[in-house]
Amino acid sequence: MALFRALFLALLAGAQAELPGCKIRITSKALELVKQEGLRFLEQELETITIPDLRGREGYFYYNISEKVYQFLSTFITSGMRFLLNQQICPVLYHAGTVLLNSLLDTVPVRSSVDELVGIDYSLLKDPAASDSNLDMEFRGAFFPLAESNWSLPNRAVEPQLREEERMVYVAFSEFFFDSAMESYFRVGALKLSLVGNKVPHDLDMLLRATYFGSIVLLSPAVIDSPLKLELRVLAPPRCTIKPSGSTVSVTASVTIALVPPDQPEVQLSSMTMDTRLSAKVALRGKALRIQLDLRRFRIYSNQSALESLALIPLQAPLKTMLQIGVMPMLNERMWRGVQIPLPEGINFVREVVTNHAGFLTIGADLHFAKGLREVIEKNRPAATRDTWASSAPPPAA
Repeated sequence: MALFRALFLALLAGAQAELPGCKIRITSKALELVKQEGLRFLEQELETITIPDLRGREGYFYYNISEKVYQFLSTFITSGMRFLLNQQICPVLYHAGTVLLNSLLDTVPVRSSVDELVGIDYSLLKDPAASDSNLDMEFRGAFFPLAESNWSLPNRAVEPQLREEERMVYVAFSEFFFDSAMESYFRVGALKLSLVGNKVPHDLDMLLRATYFGSIVLLSPAVIDSPLKLELRVLAPPRCTIKPSGSTVSVTASVTIALVPPDQPEVQLSSMTMDTRLSAKVALRGKALRIQLDLRRFRIYSNQSALESLALIPLQAPLKTMLQIGVMPMLNERMWRGVQIPLPEGINFVREVVTNHAGFLTIGADLHFAKGLREVIEKNRPAATRDTWASSAPPPAA
């Protein structure tokens, strides 16, 4: 009975465990690079240590030992004098290492805003797992609307896996990572576009008026020549699909065509549904995850009847061209700004390689220190402590 109860609790805990949307693996190659940079930092700290000259008297014996001769006398000084050196050096080394680690971790974004509408949560889901060759970390990797900071999308995607070890760092993102972003922007009402008047391409304007001429001609003369309005509104949160062959985003939106007479209610001419499929190319530049979208599949159909869907066939090509020329560049400009991934300040990715899998993708890269550790620490240290941090070192180490 006790065994059955323990098994049930284990299964229950596994069912309730939150899956990561993002994983990061730091290999031994990266740890070696960080170690070298850390040693360089400690060497700089040692250069700042000033040990006062030792002067004194023991009976009839007077001594005056300057700092420059410490190394020469190192094999002769007594254990008491070595203790005096340890009093100076050990606390500084201990404190410098602590400051180094904390300063780097303080620069890692955990929960931050992406823009004025949406934020991202990179909270660690559990303690990092260390092995002889790797350090693996699991992050929530979820976007959320800033106005609904407690909202979260349930993660039912495939858990990303990291198996490679050739590069310094590997980052894995599941479909959930991208779905939570699109769901968040959908919830805040950002996935819509309205073109009115001269914002509608001239050729498309003429084609739409010709297509709906039968409806327009029955309107009053004051409305016939009114500006045309073309509105696209996403009907449901887009969904991302990641396969070894590539990544795609499926979007279903409504397309509304109307005339907008001044100081009068708009007159709707037609409403249709648009199904699109976008190919998504993921890249990593510096610390920014960027996405380039390309329109691959496009289909429109009427919400009213199959007969009206046939009448919309002539609109399909010009609407697709309008999306490619007018909408996709605006969307890609926003997507190319990217979103930061959880990496300490002053460290960037170089020589990235993206690999698609079933349900997730991985990015392998090497690390580059864009800033020295001292610069990172100085930037993140409170101003009041920048000149006095060495004096706050802990008690001497043994």
